[in-house]
Amino acid sequence: MATTTKIRPRALVRASGGPRYAVALAVDALGTGLLRPFLLLYGVLVLRLSAPVTGVAMTAGVVVGLVCVPAVGRWLDRGARSTVVAASMLVRVLGVALLLAAPAGHVWLFAAAALFLGIGNQSWPAAHAALVATVAHGRERDAALAAGRALRNAGLGAGALIATACLAGGTTALRVLAVVTGLAYLAAAALTWSVHLRTHPAAAPAEGVAGGPAPRMRALPAANVVYVFCLNVPEIALPLVLVTQLHASPVWSAAIFVANTVLVVTLQVPVTVLMSRFPRRAVLALAGVVLAASYLGFLAATGLGPGWGAPAVAAVSVVCTIGEIIYAGSATALVTALAPAHLLGRALARFQLSTGFGLAVSPAVITALASHGPAALWGGLAGATLLSASAVAAEKDRGTRLGGLRRRARAGG
Repeated sequence: MATTTKIRPRALVRASGGPRYAVALAVDALGTGLLRPFLLLYGVLVLRLSAPVTGVAMTAGVVVGLVCVPAVGRWLDRGARSTVVAASMLVRVLGVALLLAAPAGHVWLFAAAALFLGIGNQSWPAAHAALVATVAHGRERDAALAAGRALRNAGLGAGALIATACLAGGTTALRVLAVVTGLAYLAAAALTWSVHLRTHPAAAPAEGVAGGPAPRMRALPAANVVYVFCLNVPEIALPLVLVTQLHASPVWSAAIFVANTVLVVTLQVPVTVLMSRFPRRAVLALAGVVLAASYLGFLAATGLGPGWGAPAVAAVSVVCTIGEIIYAGSATALVTALAPAHLLGRALARFQLSTGFGLAVSPAVITALASHGPAALWGGLAGATLLSASAVAAEKDRGTRLGGLRRRARAGG
C-alpha cells in the first residue's frame, strides 16, 4: 500500500490543484467567513425580519441546495472539474447580490438569496473533491484533500474574526461585509475557472477499483450522517451544555471553538499523513471510536458539575477535535478511492447528501437529546457513533470482493 510519509509544501500545493486554485480556495473561504456566520444577523438587523422567519429561510436554502447536488454529480461525471467549482462560487455571487438588493421586510428576496447561497455551499464540497481526485492520486490525494480543509478552515476563521471586529459598525458594516463577500466569491470563481481542468468521461477507474457500476457503499453514507454530528458539537452541543447545564461563562464556548479551529488548521495534514500507513476504512472506523470516547468523556465531565465541569469539557473537546480530524481526513478520501473514475461525481454527490442531511438534522437532534439530560445526549451520540463505526468496519469494499472472487477462481482453475 502506498503511503505519504513526508509533507512537501510545493508538492502539496500542486496536488491540491496548483497555486492559482489554492489562492482561489483561500479567497473563497475568507469571503465565506465574513458573511456566513452572520447571515442570520443580516436578516434580523439589516432586513428587519423576525428571527424565526430568517431561520426558516436559511434552512430552506440548505435543503434546496441538497436537492441540486445529484445534478452536480452528473455534471462532474461528464468530465467537468474546475468549471463546476467555479459555478458553485458564482451562484453564491448571485445570492449575495440578491441579499444586497433586498429591501427591509422583504422576506422572499432574502429567501432567494439564501437559496443560491445554499446551492453553492452544498455543491462546492463534491466539486472540490472531484477536482483534487483528478489532479492527485493515491495517498498524495488524501493529503491534498486534508490540506484543502485546513486552508478552508483558516480562511473561515480569519474571515469570522475580521467580521466580528467590524460588527461594531452596525448595519452598515454588515452591508459592507456582504459586498466584500460577493467580490471575494467573484475573484475566487475567476481564478478557479482559469485553471481549465477537466477530464475525459471515460477516464480509467480510480486506484484499486475495477470498472463497472459504482459500489453501493450502503453503510458509508448512513454512517456519515452520524459521524458528521461531530462538526456541530463545538458550535451547538458544547455551548448548550456549558451554559444551561454547567452554568459556565460563554467565554468557555468561544475558547473551545477557537481551539477547535486552530487544531484543525495545524493538525489536519500531519494527522492525515500519519494515518496513511493504515487502510482508509480502518482509519474511518477508528475516528468513530475516538469520537465515541470523547462523547463519553463529555458525559463524565458534565458529572463534575459547576466549577471543574467547564475545564474538563474543554480538555475532552481536544479529543473530540482529534476524532473530527481523523474522520475528515479519511471519509472523502475513502469515497474517492472506492468509486470508479467515470462515476466519481455521483459517488461524491451521494456522500455530500449524507453530509448535508446530517448537518441539517443534527441541531434538532442534539437539542432534543439535551433536553432529556447529559446521559441521553452523550450516551446516545456515543452509541450511535460506535454502531456507525462498526458498520463501516464490517462493510467490504467492492475491490476486495472482486479480488477474493478472482483468487478463488484461479485456485479452482
